[in-house]
Amino acid sequence: MRGDLVRKLLARVLTIGLAALAFIVVALTGATGWGLAIAVAALAAAAVERRIRPGADAVAESVLVAAGILVGYARRVDHSFDPALALAAPILLGLVLLAGPLRAAGALEIRAANLPVRSWAPRIAARLDDALLGLLAVVAVAAGLDLPAWLALVAVLLVAAGCGAAGLDLARRRFRPPAGGGPVGRALRRHQPEFVLYFSAPPGSEYQVTMWLPYLERIGRPFMVLVREPEHLSTIAAATRAPVVFCPTLKAMDEALVPSLRVAFYVNHGAKNSHCIRFSRLTHVQLHHGDSDKAPSANPVSGIFDKIFVAGPAAIERYARAGVEIPAEKFVVVGRPQVEAIEVRRGPARALAAPTVLYTPTWTGHHADANYCSLPVAETMLRRLLDRGATVILRAHPYTAQNPASARQLARLTELLAADRAKTGRAHLWGAAAGRELTLAECVNRSDVLISDVSGVISDYLYSGKPYAVTDMGADGANFEARFPLAGSGYVLHQDMSNLDEVLTELLDTDPKAAERWFTRARYLGDFPEDSYAEAFLDAARRELEPGWNPPVARTVDPVAQDGSPLSPTA
Repeated sequence: MRGDLVRKLLARVLTIGLAALAFIVVALTGATGWGLAIAVAALAAAAVERRIRPGADAVAESVLVAAGILVGYARRVDHSFDPALALAAPILLGLVLLAGPLRAAGALEIRAANLPVRSWAPRIAARLDDALLGLLAVVAVAAGLDLPAWLALVAVLLVAAGCGAAGLDLARRRFRPPAGGGPVGRALRRHQPEFVLYFSAPPGSEYQVTMWLPYLERIGRPFMVLVREPEHLSTIAAATRAPVVFCPTLKAMDEALVPSLRVAFYVNHGAKNSHCIRFSRLTHVQLHHGDSDKAPSANPVSGIFDKIFVAGPAAIERYARAGVEIPAEKFVVVGRPQVEAIEVRRGPARALAAPTVLYTPTWTGHHADANYCSLPVAETMLRRLLDRGATVILRAHPYTAQNPASARQLARLTELLAADRAKTGRAHLWGAAAGRELTLAECVNRSDVLISDVSGVISDYLYSGKPYAVTDMGADGANFEARFPLAGSGYVLHQDMSNLDEVLTELLDTDPKAAERWFTRARYLGDFPEDSYAEAFLDAARRELEPGWNPPVARTVDPVAQDGSPLSPTA
């Protein structure tokens, strides 16, 4: 996204600029104190940049800052030659130069949480950049305060000892791997997981996994979660008792996917899914992370899986409507277990005097043809709801902040809600209060009606039986309901909001589509008993894990690169 690129560029320029300025001031002027202060500012900028750009290569500026600090320290000491400083200088510069290769070596190691193993070397390597920034800051402060150079030497030696131990351990793992696999592989063999939830996605996508974890745990069989991006490890591990393993390479996956595994579940169509699909002894099952009429919900890539668990018959029809030919025997209708916590309200909505409206704008998507976001026109709708005395729960998509324009539009809406809450006392909710402190099911239960963009939220809300409106943000016109059939049981808001009053009247006062929603509910969410709704998924999952399971016919899979792209036979 453009805003993310701008932040990264600004962080890069600031870090390099301050590092260069610090060295110039210390080396070419007599203002040593100012130079050391600028060096500390450059270190702070580098720390911020690493939060914005994880894994950023900052060797050049680190060398400049370290050299500037050492020159400044040399000017501060009372004698012409200080052995402690002379010894600390090459060690410190060596640490700066070796930090990148050591971090890269550690990043290739398998790591795990919720397992009785301690992989200390990769953890040290992963935190080496932060430790190095802290060390440089300590040496700069010591120089600024005219502290003895041996104090700086002690700090440098402590960090060097930790780095040396980590480097030796990583080298031993690489060149003399232990017999029988590493500690993570041995611990997984003892755990004997029967299935794995495989996950690869950009940071911030953990919700795709956490929505499924309670139901995977209810299957009652040992399992594990395998993630391909390090940012997911701690977040997902905190949401489950099951082992969570980070596998940066295909070799690491070979160690983690132990022989006891029978089934691999997936929650998206990430490119790296192909890295796990190559294990043909497993049964591969796509779960999805929501059910909607969006184009990605009928992704042709679904055909690579052995089974596709879908919420209802409408999902199967969606693939056919998109021209995606998948054998019928691959589909299993299991409902959408996440909706079991949603309270069902039967009967139409009539004359809601002080309604609570749940508004769930989606994000802009990666491509223009998947942009269903209504935030650019939402202010008109929100003002009209406030005029009608509605209480609004604004629950935005987690990816909204990736687009600067969407972030500004969302901020404007929250300002409107905050001003109205201060004026009227109505308990509007937004931000963390609606997105993290409450689950989607809790938001649904608190609301009387929904206004949403095309997204999986509508399918979930459909379970409640309550009315909903769908925003038409495209140029489909009369074809909108043909492309997005779920809108047919709701009330469609035009992009220009020209029919806003009419839709709000139907939504809040007359609700003429109440009966139609119940028919659509069965098509989209399956016709399962409400008191045991999630059992359909649990039973289907257990069937895949039966002891007499028959593995799918082995298939030839093209070799893949780390990003999921195919390799040529000679690669």
